[in-house]
Amino acid sequence: MSFYQFAKTVVKMVLKPKYKVKEEGLENIPKEGPVIICSNHISNYDPPIVGITCPRPIHFLAKEELFKNKLFGFILKKVNTIVLKRGMNDRNALRKGLAVLKEGNVLGLFPEGTRSKSGELKRGQAGAGFFALRSKATVIPCAIIGSYKSKEPLKVIYGKPVDMDTLRENKASAQEVTDAIMNEIKKIQENH
Repeated sequence: MSFYQFAKTVVKMVLKPKYKVKEEGLENIPKEGPVIICSNHISNYDPPIVGITCPRPIHFLAKEELFKNKLFGFILKKVNTIVLKRGMNDRNALRKGLAVLKEGNVLGLFPEGTRSKSGELKRGQAGAGFFALRSKATVIPCAIIGSYKSKEPLKVIYGKPVDMDTLRENKASAQEVTDAIMNEIKKIQENH
């Protein structure tokens, strides 16, 4: 068993019952090939929650500050996390993210770039569109619905793939692609 699978099993045993996590739309995630999962961001728990509900291992981008604690940074690296220097065009993180996709793996992104304290969906940053346009990945919108403080179940809903063919035909910019992804996340939220 890989460290990723071990960590996923342990985290699932703790977080799934604690937040009564329910997932929907897993059939929308391709079983193989490159995939980008783009989710809203409401809590520090979002990456592990998406990670335990997705049937495939995910490589997340995470802010550099999270790696300052040596033990936590070591664990993050062992569970496929890519260091991202925020506030600048981090070419190293972009290259590593594209390599993940080129190898046919899953890249997890939170296009808002930071948590939304109000829970309202913010405008996403162009990075998600960059990865979508530079790869042949299937882009899956994901919405985390509920509150980590509520007694109600927390839902993780994976939507149908974003229509990248039309966006490419229309020569959409990276920001326009991100906007389209965020719109799909919003639709999931509104329908649940």
